Amino acid sequence: MKETLKYYKPYIPMILLVILALFGQAMCELLLPKYMADIINSGIIPGDMNYIYRAGALMLLISLVITICAALGDYFAAKTAAKSSRDIRRALFRNVTAFSDAELDQFSTASLITRSTNDVQTVQNTTVMMLRMAIFAPLMGIGSVVRALQTSVDLAWTIVLALICVLMVMLLAFILVMPKFKILQKKLDRLNLVISERLSGLLVVRAFTAEKHEESRFDQANIELRDLNIFVNRLMAFMMPAMNLIMSLSGVLIVWAGSKLVDIGGLLVGNMLAFMQYAMHVVMSFLFVTMIFIMIPRAAVSAGRIGEVLKTEPSVRDAEDCIDLTDPIGLIEFRNVSFAYPGAEEKALSNISFVANPGETTAIIGGTGSGKSSLVSLIPRFHDVTEGQILIDGTDIRQISQKSLRDAIGYVPQKGILFSGTIESNLQYGKENAAEDEMREAAEIAQAIDFITEKPDGFCEEVAQGGTTVSGGQKQRLSIARALMKKAQINIFDDSFSALDFKTDAKLRASLKEKMKDSTLLIVAQRINTIMDAEKIIVLDDGLIAGIGTHKELLKSCQVYQEIASSQLSEEELRKGAC
Repeated sequence: MKETLKYYKPYIPMILLVILALFGQAMCELLLPKYMADIINSGIIPGDMNYIYRAGALMLLISLVITICAALGDYFAAKTAAKSSRDIRRALFRNVTAFSDAELDQFSTASLITRSTNDVQTVQNTTVMMLRMAIFAPLMGIGSVVRALQTSVDLAWTIVLALICVLMVMLLAFILVMPKFKILQKKLDRLNLVISERLSGLLVVRAFTAEKHEESRFDQANIELRDLNIFVNRLMAFMMPAMNLIMSLSGVLIVWAGSKLVDIGGLLVGNMLAFMQYAMHVVMSFLFVTMIFIMIPRAAVSAGRIGEVLKTEPSVRDAEDCIDLTDPIGLIEFRNVSFAYPGAEEKALSNISFVANPGETTAIIGGTGSGKSSLVSLIPRFHDVTEGQILIDGTDIRQISQKSLRDAIGYVPQKGILFSGTIESNLQYGKENAAEDEMREAAEIAQAIDFITEKPDGFCEEVAQGGTTVSGGQKQRLSIARALMKKAQINIFDDSFSALDFKTDAKLRASLKEKMKDSTLLIVAQRINTIMDAEKIIVLDDGLIAGIGTHKELLKSCQVYQEIASSQLSEEELRKGAC
């Protein structure tokens, strides 16, 4: 909650303007019934049109002031709520962007989206209501009680009776609705999760003809959310007619009791009408205050969910005395590195030690689940090592600022990800405002230039969200070209050639070796053909290094590598490689 409230501090001057405007509105609204009562009580001399014009003009002026104050109050309240919500969304986005996989797993993507949209919107709506009603209602309520008692003490019991009825209705609503608000947000999280999984796995759903199953999952989540919303909204919808009934009956009661006082000369007609107005203001103010108390818990739930994200510190952080890499050479050294995912019982990597030299290709191969992707993800600090050190140019990467470290690395993930926009905008993600000749050079190295030039709009060709308008191989080549745009000293390819045919794979590796000859290349691969020309091949087996050497050396000395090679290469290729 505290994490959310601090974003309102810059807007305190605007909040003070809201208070000032609403104070003016309340004072004018309290003045109007008294003025009307004085006119009714004193009467109007027949034919005295000047008095009627003066009285009418003054009443119009008071009404105009009320309108202006109300408009200003609404304007500044809405502006405060909108700007503070913008700041909260920005803070959420920045914090989530800095999260490692551990924090993302803690919340889930669907929940983070809900917290950044629906929860922020709930807080924003409540902020507007709070600024308008939490200030205006007490002013009107207290002022109306004072004015009503000044007008007639004998009718005060009618206000007390009306407030008791209002309180009973609101207390019933409070008891029934409050527990549902937290459940409501969780149900919304669940619905978003189902939709997100359905959309991201659409091809899998179709391939397994699981549409009915997914529809059933969606319907279950949707119906649960619907039923809860219907219950809450029905109860809230019942409140307003109930309040209107109480107000109407209160008016009838005041007229009934007031007419008796008028009949015996204990009350003037104008004062009775004024008392009725003040009584309505009291009831309405009490209604608004109680509604605020109903909305606050719901907003508190949303603010708490937002606060959970804001107060979560990323597990990967810059050291206080971190340094920047200047003119990196690209020498990477692993010293007795071990790594375990948060909450995992076993280590994904154990006692890993090797050196990747600039100007060389260091390849990493192994079976599924051997820890290849986990190993390379440690270099850009997507995770931090559990034990040991990773050094770049002799400096522990934990002592290097994350921005400087990642600026020195060109990274191509295992799953090629493109953003909605154009081919040009995706490539310029690697280098902002890059010229076309730079993009062309990167595309040529990545063997992507041919299919780009075949597109009707070339580099300006539209790319759909997730890159669904290009094939898997094209997506990988564009991802590689985007990384090459950085012209980084260290380039990591995490199984980034898997969707390429052997011919394109060979051309791409040859082009990389020629154009990036001074860079440090780390290639994770499943195919022997992709890495057999590497100067150093690291073989992983169940998180341990099973062997390090060249293709020829490993064929002779490493059993794990021999098994992988024998499953992929012919007898002739094996004999040739071993010679």
